Amino acid sequence: MRRGTNPVRIGSYNQTVVLDAIRRSEGLSRVELAAVTGLSAQAVTNICRRLLADGLVREAGTTNVGRGKPRTLLRLTAAARLAVGVHLDPAVVSVALLDLEGVVLAQQRLATPSALDPPHAIAAITAAVDAVIAGGGVDRDRILGVGVAAPGPIDLRRGVVANPPNLPDWHQVPLRDDLAAATGLPVLLDKDVTAAAVAETWWGSPGRGGTMAVLYIGTGIGVGLVVDGEVVRGSSGNAGEIGHIIVDPDGPPCACGQRGCVAVTLAPVALVGRARRAGALGAGAPSDTAGALGVLFDQADAGDLAARRIVDDAAAGIARLGLVVTNMLDLDRLVLGGPYWSRLEPYYLGKGAGEVGAGTAARQIHHVKVLGTSIGEHFGAVGAASLVLDQAFSAHPTALVEDVRHDSPRARSKLA
Repeated sequence: MRRGTNPVRIGSYNQTVVLDAIRRSEGLSRVELAAVTGLSAQAVTNICRRLLADGLVREAGTTNVGRGKPRTLLRLTAAARLAVGVHLDPAVVSVALLDLEGVVLAQQRLATPSALDPPHAIAAITAAVDAVIAGGGVDRDRILGVGVAAPGPIDLRRGVVANPPNLPDWHQVPLRDDLAAATGLPVLLDKDVTAAAVAETWWGSPGRGGTMAVLYIGTGIGVGLVVDGEVVRGSSGNAGEIGHIIVDPDGPPCACGQRGCVAVTLAPVALVGRARRAGALGAGAPSDTAGALGVLFDQADAGDLAARRIVDDAAAGIARLGLVVTNMLDLDRLVLGGPYWSRLEPYYLGKGAGEVGAGTAARQIHHVKVLGTSIGEHFGAVGAASLVLDQAFSAHPTALVEDVRHDSPRARSKLA
């Protein structure tokens, strides 16, 4: 049996600051790094020496500035470290291998119902993890770990998938530890919407600052939260549950006892159910949610009135939901995405931008950007892999404060 280990950070706090600055640029000199990070020239020189020795960065030519000596540019070595992401969704399990620049080197999708049974799912995920590593043609010792994005609720501390409403067979499944033992790799488990928020801070947004929400539309709908550049997980790791916000008081009944909740009104499975009842799909429509949703939007594109009414109602509901989240958190940005986003975007994005632009409480003070994710169809798996990269490489001030409070050797090395 292979044994996993816990993911660890790569280097000191200051080292992660420097590496993050290099990652977000097209190349920076040591002088420029000192300017953008606020570190001394000597500290930057020492850190860059370590990064070069570890193969995390490389020298990439020179640039002339004035009459002085040409400055050597440093760039990230994308393939120096890699991460595997696993997105566990009731409709599909996606697995991707990601490098440090966010490039998907290999990916697999598992769409069989049997994969939703925990023991079979873990075996299937393990095989897929091995397959994407082999498919990427990379050494296994360069893999930092496996990130898993799962529907909530989860027990973040114990790494357990609790009782997700859309995964009825998953009761207190120790997914983190079981998958670590099966793969022999470090494993991180987090909520799917949290992983989506981490992915946007890494790949989709200009820097870490600001307050943002990711409205994630998958089998269910949730929101990933970023406040002042830090991802918000809540007291138990389950922030972002918005499935029972009422968006249509006259809508269908929900298991929670209310009517018109997000879960039964706006989730893709709810749209497909409404379309079937309205006869907007036809007898030959696929039985799975993804396939049927594609048919519904095809019908809307073709001008079918019943299909277009369902799609337009859903777009309006998502816009109202986005406005609620925007006003609640006073957002800078609202990002919409999920595994179906490429199909939803033509209908949802314009409606959402219009509703938020006209209805934001602070609209006379600042503008809120409403964007579709730029991460693409691998959004869930990329988010899961980003959990590992964020754990290893990001310079979170809160982590530094925690280490200082515990006066650990690692904290002293960060402050040196």
